[in-house]
Amino acid sequence: MLDPVVIAIITGAAGNVVAYMLNGEVDTLRAWARRIFGRGDQAASSAQVLAIEHDSAALTQGTMSKEEAKIRWKAIFETYLSEHPEVRPEIEALASSAVGGTEAMYVGTQRNEQDGIFIGRDNYGEISRPRRD
Repeated sequence: MLDPVVIAIITGAAGNVVAYMLNGEVDTLRAWARRIFGRGDQAASSAQVLAIEHDSAALTQGTMSKEEAKIRWKAIFETYLSEHPEVRPEIEALASSAVGGTEAMYVGTQRNEQDGIFIGRDNYGEISRPRRD
């Protein structure tokens, strides 16, 4: 039986794996899985990368629920952590990582009516809503 702190770490990591999948950040998970699960053997690493791709597709298509995916990844982490306790810091980092972008996105319009070059970068000045004439 695992210690309650380890169970909490595994639960958080499994939840974040699902959150990464649902936010379309599968590439981030693939890279993480290759690095962490590659400590075992190449076959284990490839199997986990395939599991990420399968589960991501299943979540997207609605053939797997979030809870089913979390249970699956909790079991994967529990098994791997018992075989490779040295990966605990990496799994802890996954459990505490922020999923998704941290910057807010603002949508608006800007009219450039003068002659000159207008570059699509940060614009300073007034941004207004489109007029309804």
